Order: sequence, then C-alpha cells, then structure tokens
Amino acid sequence: MEQLPAALERAGNEESWTVADAISRVLKNSEELHSWRRLLLSACMKWLVAIYSSSKDESKQEVERSMLLRLEELLCVVEEVDPDDWCSLVKTGLKYRYRDETFLKVLNIAIQLLYKKESSLSQ
Repeated sequence: MEQLPAALERAGNEESWTVADAISRVLKNSEELHSWRRLLLSACMKWLVAIYSSSKDESKQEVERSMLLRLEELLCVVEEVDPDDWCSLVKTGLKYRYRDETFLKVLNIAIQLLYKKESSLSQ
C-alpha cells in the first residue's frame, strides 16, 4: 500500500488504479481513508502531468478522460491539494490541453473548489 502511490504516478500504469480503488473500498469506514485519498489525488495529478508532457498530442483521450473524472471525484472529497502538484498540473494542462473540453471542465470545478474563501489555496 505504501508503494502503490508512486507506481500510480507513472504514465502507462493505468491497471494499478484498479488496485487503488480496491484499497479505497477496504478503507471505506477507516480513519486512514482521507490520507489515502490525498495520496491518490497527488498521484492522479502527477500522472496527468506525466501523460500531458509525454504525449503532447491527445492520443490517449479515453484514458485521460477517465483520469480527469477521477481527479474531479477526489477533489470533491479531499478539497485540498499540494500547491506544487496543483501548479504543475495547471501549467502543463493549459500548455498541452487548452482545447480539451473535459480538462477545462475539471479545471473549472477544481478552481471553484480550491479557491473558495475557506480554502488554504485562496490565500
């Protein structure tokens, strides 16, 4: 479980997310669930940055779309991100996917969640 988030960050390792989902289900009523989701959120953002950087064309749209939806889901639950991960995702995403409708929708939702008054990022 400790090594899985690092494996999830690498592009081309989409199958590992099935294991992460299984762990999330097992931790459903556990105190560890929030910290696990924070790790998954960070790994998800790093995965997106890696895929955007490595395949500047939009050849893996379905895989990217499913990961963006996962990012949205995790953001809605966790509502906090590592500022470095966030900055990297926004910068890389806007550089390579500024025309991608799904990316822009998720980015808009993320901005609304993360920059509300109570958020630490809003400061």
